[in-house]
Amino acid sequence: MQFLMYLVNALLLHLVAATRHTNYTNPILPGWHSDPSCAFIAAWDETFFCTTSTFLAFPGIPIYASKDLIHWKLVSHALSRPSQAPFLLNATGQSEGIYASTLRFHKSTLYLTTALVSAAAPNGSEFLVFTTTDPYTDAAWSDPITITTPLSGYDPDLFWDAADNDRLYLTIAGYNHSTTPLIFQSPVTLPDWTATSWTYLWNGTENNWPEGPHLYRKDGWYYLLIAEGGTGTSHQVSIARSKNVTGPYEPCPANPILTNRNTTEYFQTVGHADLFQDKTGNWWGVALATRSGPGWEIYPMGRETVLYPAQWKKDAWPQLQPVRGAMRGPLPPPSRAVQGQGPLVDESEKLDFAPGSVLPPTLQTWRPQIQAQSLFTISPPGHSHSLRITPSWANLTGNASFHPGKDELAFLGRIQTSTLFEYAVTLHFHPSVEAEEAGISIFLTQAQHVDLGVVLLRNPHGKLAPHFRFRVEASGRPDLVAPATVIAAVPVAWYGRGIVLRVRAPDDAGYVLSAALVGSLGSEIVLGRASAEILSGGSGPFTGTLLGVYATGNGAPGETPSYWSDWTYVPVAQEIDAGLFVDA
Repeated sequence: MQFLMYLVNALLLHLVAATRHTNYTNPILPGWHSDPSCAFIAAWDETFFCTTSTFLAFPGIPIYASKDLIHWKLVSHALSRPSQAPFLLNATGQSEGIYASTLRFHKSTLYLTTALVSAAAPNGSEFLVFTTTDPYTDAAWSDPITITTPLSGYDPDLFWDAADNDRLYLTIAGYNHSTTPLIFQSPVTLPDWTATSWTYLWNGTENNWPEGPHLYRKDGWYYLLIAEGGTGTSHQVSIARSKNVTGPYEPCPANPILTNRNTTEYFQTVGHADLFQDKTGNWWGVALATRSGPGWEIYPMGRETVLYPAQWKKDAWPQLQPVRGAMRGPLPPPSRAVQGQGPLVDESEKLDFAPGSVLPPTLQTWRPQIQAQSLFTISPPGHSHSLRITPSWANLTGNASFHPGKDELAFLGRIQTSTLFEYAVTLHFHPSVEAEEAGISIFLTQAQHVDLGVVLLRNPHGKLAPHFRFRVEASGRPDLVAPATVIAAVPVAWYGRGIVLRVRAPDDAGYVLSAALVGSLGSEIVLGRASAEILSGGSGPFTGTLLGVYATGNGAPGETPSYWSDWTYVPVAQEIDAGLFVDA
């Protein structure tokens, strides 16, 4: 009897612990993590999985895993091979590429469907479906299936209708002779994956940019969750339902069911949501949001992923808690015990580029690079524990003759994940050709970035000498005045030695860029400051800042490689409300 009572008490304690209300803070995926979609997979060690949009960044379509909804590990990329998305190579616009994905588990397989938007693609977009039975390795993700359809659009959703023998439906934000999208749906014919019988479902409540559809079946109802209002301060989440999968859909009287529009909240642009349940049946939602306040002026990390509790009673509409920086909900017990080899999304990073290693999964290029193996080399002969970058003729901006897919861009960056941080990397670079340059960048798009480089220029005596150059590309924000370019000679005593290039975010408003001689305390030189507003919106309304390194001939082929070591990124603090910071 005592043993039985022990088991009962242990079970009760477990259930209480599993459903206790716990404080947590948003965002759960900090930095550029827009358009989230998540799934809880009990069969795979009771693990949550989420994915977000990546647009031009490569590798793309990250897969994050968590046991407790708070600690998220980067476990793979569904898109890790250029051959998986050939139209991504020559995507031209800075907002082209991989749009929002939907992650769904069906019959022991994880499915991810996404849209690749590119002027090079047929009809301007294509719908892709990736699958895996092992989400913890890049290689286990399949080459994509391309859904054959006459309709163009984006934000695809896959839904298997259990009430109709698992018939598969594709729902999209689609264009049908219209300038703005509408929500369309088509059954998918298998095994050839064709979607040709399109039905109009809904245009939302605002009739303005209905997109991001997700379909659910609950209590005999089909629920259609969408985003609308555009991905600015009018962004919102709305829902409708029907007794038939093809409609007609009745809007919820309480729409929007989630938004921070017309409020003074620090988190704005809340929208593009997805809903899922945990092990104990609790409902949760994720959405994107920007930390900007209602002024919506400074948000360099772009659209981030936030988590909120939900209630969804039988036959009722779902009720979603408003998004705040400080939240409380029935979280699972805390755990970092997630499978996979990747890093936690919000942890510090120290890279030493050890011999035999590969590029870390946190590092991304801007579009896939055809010659990536020659551009980036880890621990080349004579330079153990360093990363060699061979310069591209184009700099980070490029020019009118820059052709994506043909011309390389020698840049590697990682997502800025913290409001306050310090990023530093050591450069060894001995340029021999005029205008050759290697440096660090705070990068939003090719039209918006802040750079500090070492470049070979002529001094006042006409002789070539290495100089520091701080410059800002802000053509993507023509409404702003960019800081003036700063050029300063590298001290002669620094020639031939390692130089630490550093970026600090001492507050939420801007960045400080500096250089120092390796091992020399007190040698740091501040060379530039830039407002974070330069890296907010503009040509990058969908993206967020990357911190990284580049090498370029600035219009010439470039001959001199640069060598990088001691790469460190240290998150310091997150701002979760205006002026309120918590340790990162």
